[in-house]
Amino acid sequence: MSTIFSKIISGEIPSYKVAETDEFLAFLDINPNAKGHTLCIPKKEINKIYDLDDKTYLDLMTFSRKVAVALDTTIDCKRVGMAVVGLEVPHVHVHLIPINTMDDMRFEKKDSFSEEEFKEIAKSISENVKL
Repeated sequence: MSTIFSKIISGEIPSYKVAETDEFLAFLDINPNAKGHTLCIPKKEINKIYDLDDKTYLDLMTFSRKVAVALDTTIDCKRVGMAVVGLEVPHVHVHLIPINTMDDMRFEKKDSFSEEEFKEIAKSISENVKL
């Protein structure tokens, strides 16, 4: 059964894309901890990050780093936090969250944005991604 992320990859479900390669996709989390909260995923559906082969794991980290640099350039924050939790969707995903305090990494406080705001945030970050 396809995960929601596989449906985003196939275009069945819309997303606010930030970056994309043949192997990976980055898009805004629709239930973000903070402005710019981005998910980086492999296009191949794998449940757990440690089930990725070494090359895919390293390539995902490289892709995520490039997106994190763009986030840091675009969003006013002290740094970009990274988390791999994976309980919500059984498809590997790296959370990149612009943070100013440790509390910003908690998955309790959520921000909300309009569709237009999401589009503008994604566009701004995307313009700074250097793949």
